Amino acid sequence: MKTKQIVISILAVLFVFPLMGAFGQPAGSIEVISTFDYPGAGVSTLPQKINERGDIVGVFVSGGVTHGFVRYSDGSYSDPIVDPNDNVGFTEGRGINNARIVNGDYVIADGTTHSFFWSSGTFTEYDVPGAVQTDLLSINDAGDFTGGFVPDTSGIFQAFINQGGAMTSWSIPGALLTLAYERNNSKHLVVGYFIDAGGVLHGYYRDANGTLNFPVDPVGSTATVLFGLNDRNWVVGRYGDSSGATHGVFFLPPNNFFTFDYPGSTFTSLNGINDQGIICGRYVDASGIAHGFLARVRGTPPTQPAGAEKKADVSRSPATPLNMSPAAWGGAGPAH
Repeated sequence: MKTKQIVISILAVLFVFPLMGAFGQPAGSIEVISTFDYPGAGVSTLPQKINERGDIVGVFVSGGVTHGFVRYSDGSYSDPIVDPNDNVGFTEGRGINNARIVNGDYVIADGTTHSFFWSSGTFTEYDVPGAVQTDLLSINDAGDFTGGFVPDTSGIFQAFINQGGAMTSWSIPGALLTLAYERNNSKHLVVGYFIDAGGVLHGYYRDANGTLNFPVDPVGSTATVLFGLNDRNWVVGRYGDSSGATHGVFFLPPNNFFTFDYPGSTFTSLNGINDQGIICGRYVDASGIAHGFLARVRGTPPTQPAGAEKKADVSRSPATPLNMSPAAWGGAGPAH
């Protein structure tokens, strides 16, 4: 699919939400700018993060093989990013900063996940020391990076951030999996998701002081994932509902949401957002192929509060011990 800027711009005009916010501020909206696909027939394109330059890191899937990519701000693409140790055809690009340092993960023959940094075609391998598996999910301009790791054979992912070489890890109490998807440059928040004891996905965020705020779910959500944020603390992600549809979500902490659906699609995911309010995400068409898109936040979208049963609450336990429960999650990996 080639870029369809004119058509999508028309759709975007039709897809404006003429609502007023809770305090009477002018209505805002999320408007689609353009769509894009990694070159090739039948390719599914899964953007992950966007930097301030407008470069996008992501994943593309073709013929059952998964590779990373960078879509540069001029619309050109990198060659496929394939870690040299990937021997099963599965490498993902997950994070990118303004220096165009990319991080991500890959899988080896024993089924375990390991991670890398990539810059100008050069790979640097990375695993949390002693970990069975490591997934890198973001990197900011200071070089702080986030992700998840499995400390032992339990298969339970713990979230972590590495700042200046010092690693801090945490787990939502009772969670089967906790992941840290991004920390902003202002270092105010880390966002991500966790899987509760019942197998349900919920968003969460971690304050600068280490406070864990959870669960973070729109009304009617059956599964929430928070993927990215910017220095305004604008957060993006997605959630599923009981109908089987998946909606993009724009979240303003502590508990206000705005839902965005790509026109005509029942699956929308918002994955990254920069300080200019430019979002990278994807939608899935009727044939099941995923396509990337760029969208723009206009004003402040008119958010709605979370339901009473799902409002964010606060845990004053930022140093939660690692969850060593033998109730393994079956090797579940991070969402895209």
